[in-house]
Amino acid sequence: QVQLVESGGGLVQPGGSLRLSCTASGFPASNSRMSWYRQAPGKERDLVATITSTGSSTNYADSVKDRFTISRDNGKNTIYLQMNSLKSEDTAVYYCYCRRWNIDYWGQGTQVTVSS
Repeated sequence: QVQLVESGGGLVQPGGSLRLSCTASGFPASNSRMSWYRQAPGKERDLVATITSTGSSTNYADSVKDRFTISRDNGKNTIYLQMNSLKSEDTAVYYCYCRRWNIDYWGQGTQVTVSS
């Protein structure tokens, strides 16, 4: 059974940092490209960052480039999202995602709130 479990969200002041984690179980994450998405209240779920199975390539939404870094530790079946210089507009629920055998898998989400 494939499961993705996020952690690390919370309340942070503007300009602060957080690191999100997503641990996969039920499959070897090292075989999968994985992504972070986010959804703000009343808005669609948007892609934030993607990392290839080996971690050799990453892609970011323009809104988070140079502030967020996606990485992975395949030995721990875990991906990370380091978020720096956080802004109020980064407030959202952040979701981990992967697609295997044409099936979409999502984590339960972790809330990130950026506010003073």
